[in-house]
Amino acid sequence: MSEEKKEQQDSSEFVNPIDKDKVTDKPGTLPYAHTVGGAVVKPTQQGVIRSKSLNAMEQQTDMQLRQIKEQIELLAQQAREIQERKEVSAQIYEAQIHFKPEVNHVYHLYENEEGEAVLSMIGPDEWGRKPKYSRFIRSVRLLADHTWGVEKS
Repeated sequence: MSEEKKEQQDSSEFVNPIDKDKVTDKPGTLPYAHTVGGAVVKPTQQGVIRSKSLNAMEQQTDMQLRQIKEQIELLAQQAREIQERKEVSAQIYEAQIHFKPEVNHVYHLYENEEGEAVLSMIGPDEWGRKPKYSRFIRSVRLLADHTWGVEKS
């Protein structure tokens, strides 16, 4: 009978009663003691200080990066506005101008029947019954740097 018991024991497979999620091949990587007699692992004061400092550093640098991103977006917007002023200014300086424009005055850009741009002191609603030009383009203001800012399109 003892031979039958040995054969039964050899043929039966060993089943580990411990949950597979709680077993590891590398017990040294666990953040806690892996045996009953193992040393208790507690965070040290130095670890707490390091963790708090790391969190504070991350919050501070994230805030600074957000501020820099906002500044970059503002600079990009300012660059677009300057580019637009440059393009409008080039269009106006290519137009027919029959007077000397004064800084900080509003003027009006039109297109005549020949398709040429003309700068005028008379606004689109000041012509009376029939406007002199075929199309109103925009109202502009001469700025101190001799670029033109768009007042109304």
